[in-house]
Amino acid sequence: MAATTVKCPVCGRSVEWTADYPYRPFCSERCKLIDLGAWAAEEHRISEELDDGGETEESPPLH
Repeated sequence: MAATTVKCPVCGRSVEWTADYPYRPFCSERCKLIDLGAWAAEEHRISEELDDGGETEESPPLH
């Protein structure tokens, strides 16, 4: 059975997607930390509000 190969989201290098590879989907710890830093610096963000599934938060009735 052949391992699935994906591209590192930071540098584009091919990486085998296996359960024992510690940096997946990144090719290395360096690329993993670069991506984490981009999230921390707010260079990446979720572009739209998430749907809460129609649930609303309501205050309990006051007695």
